Order: sequence, then C-alpha cells, then structure tokens
Amino acid sequence: MRQRPALTPLVGALPSTVPFVGPEAQERERGRPFRARIGANESSFGPSPRVIARMESVARDQWMYCDPDNYDLKQAAARHLGVSAENVVVGEGIDGLLSLVARMYAAPGDAVVTSLGAYPTFNFHIAGVGGRLVTVPYETDKESLDGLLAAVVREKAPLVYLSNPDNPMGSWWEASEVTRFIEALPETTMLVLDEAYGELGPASALPPIDVARPNVIRMRTFSKAYGLAGIRCGYAVAEAEVIRDFEKIRNHYGVSRMAQIAGVEALADQDWLRSVVARVAAGRTRIAGTAETNGLKPLPSATNFVTIDCGQDGAFALKVLQNLLSRDVFIRKPMAPGLDRCIRVSVGLDHELDIFAEELPGALAAARGN
Repeated sequence: MRQRPALTPLVGALPSTVPFVGPEAQERERGRPFRARIGANESSFGPSPRVIARMESVARDQWMYCDPDNYDLKQAAARHLGVSAENVVVGEGIDGLLSLVARMYAAPGDAVVTSLGAYPTFNFHIAGVGGRLVTVPYETDKESLDGLLAAVVREKAPLVYLSNPDNPMGSWWEASEVTRFIEALPETTMLVLDEAYGELGPASALPPIDVARPNVIRMRTFSKAYGLAGIRCGYAVAEAEVIRDFEKIRNHYGVSRMAQIAGVEALADQDWLRSVVARVAAGRTRIAGTAETNGLKPLPSATNFVTIDCGQDGAFALKVLQNLLSRDVFIRKPMAPGLDRCIRVSVGLDHELDIFAEELPGALAAARGN
C-alpha cells in the first residue's frame, strides 16, 4: 500500500464533518427540489433592484481581480456605522471572519466559551485550531449572559461568542444588558458579538459602537436582511489595532469584485432594507399564526425566522421536521438539549408560507401517529 503525506496531528484527529447539510445536498439525495426553501434564514426577497442592476452592469468586469484592500466597501461600511475605515475589516461572510478570529485568539488547548446550541460554524472553526469549547446552556430560550460570564472567568477564556439577536432561537437581549455583559468581561477576553440579524431586530438591541474598546469585535453580514447570502460577504467593526491584526492573516483576495460592489450598493439602498424589514415582520406574524392554529407555540423573534415549540421532546420535533421535508418543505431545527423540542422556520415568499401552512397539519398528524 502506498504511503500518504501526513496530516498535522490536529487535522488528523478532527472528524470528517461539516456544520451543515445544505438544501442542495438534500435535494440531490431526494431526487427532487423543495417547494418551499424556508430553512436557511436566507432572504427570498432578494437584493434590492438597485443592487441587481449594478451587478448586471459590472458582470463584464469580473475578469479583473478584486481590490485586495476592499477599499470602497470598507469606506461605505465605515460611513454607514459612523466609524473610521481603520475600524472595519471585510471578509467572506461572518463565517470567514470567524475563522480568522479563531486563529487570532484561540491557541491549541485554550478554553473558548459559547452557548450550547449556538451557531455551529463558530465551533467548527474553534475545533480547527485546537481550541477547547466550553458551552453554557440557554436559559428560558435565551443565551445566558451571566452563565457565559461565569464560564469565561472560571476558565480564564481568551475568547467568548455571543449572537444578538440569536440563532437558533430568535431571542435577543436589550442593548443595556449586552453593555453590562461587555463591561463585566475581563479585559483579556475577546468578545465576538455576532449581529448577523441586527438589522431585523429592534434598534434597542444594538449597543452603541465603541471602537475604543479593544476586546469587542462586532460582526455584520449582507446575507440576511440585504438578501445577498450567495455572494459571501460580511464585515467586522473593532478597535483599529484589532483590525490591523486581522490584516495579518486574512485572505486578501477572498472577497470577490462582485461581492464588494454589491455590498457598497446594498448599504446605499436603505429604503429597500426598510421594506424588507417590514416584509419580514409580516412573515413572522404569518408563521406565528400558522403555528398557533396548529396548537404550537411560536417564540418571540427578532430575526428573519420563527422558532416554534412543538410542545413535546426532541424526538417528536425531529419527526415533524422529517415529515415536512418529505412534503418538500425545507426547514431546520435546533439540536441541543432543551432547544431540540423546537423547529425553525425562515420567513419566505407568500407562496412558500402558504405551502408551510398547508403541510404542517399533516406533518404533525404523522408525527403523532394519527
């Protein structure tokens, strides 16, 4: 048998898994498409017409490499948030930025704190650098700020992750509580504050941006409210020296020319953003109403999805999910203990929410064995 080049011990010890099985993989396995794609928290309303027109106009220019400085998008994001461009770094969505954060702040064996059931891609990147995950259970379907803080102090953790608003439960903390958490953190602990859904929740959930504080990184994305999940583009805001540290290791050609142009145009069209936020709110109301009509409990949401308590255990909720998948309705669900009693339904177009409303009663009946 031929010998093989050796992996590093760290990579060799990792499982061959990815955080998500995409709907495309499920469609290939099923041999047919979903009728309602309402599981990945995308915006099926899409990007603004202004963004689409701009992307079409520059399609011929994609033979050129992107600007490795991301200059125009950095400037636009800085203006949007009222900070300097030296406080902004652009990356391949929040996922790409999380990979950099893991490399920057988590050495092999370091304790890294997050919530049990929170965004799994963060965990994936921490495992990839040999960090040791310390997870804190949710409390009343919200990430536990006090629990996270206690774990950070106990473990002397160099890194902690918090999403606000939260995925997968849709919950949120008011800005005053997030600020209290930040001020209580040790100065040596870096907080990743994931605000992927920040545009969709109440303004009162977003603390003022303080770029003088060296232990907070705020992350935003074009994947949710701006309807550009497919271009993989996001940005982080932090103290200038922290941003310079990102520059040491980021993939300088990682964000495509098209993504940079689309991001600039998306930020410029805040009227479209406001219209999407209104449509998302209406969609959340529809999903909640469908859940209540079927005897289920929708949880309050500040995101573009609604998490629905199925009223039994995780095994029952999994059956509901599987029955909806078999009816060509793509949704997802939390898997962590205590959260796994729920399913999670993204806001979609009206006809997709019609399909969900039509198919949910049958999926529930089948799960109950009726």
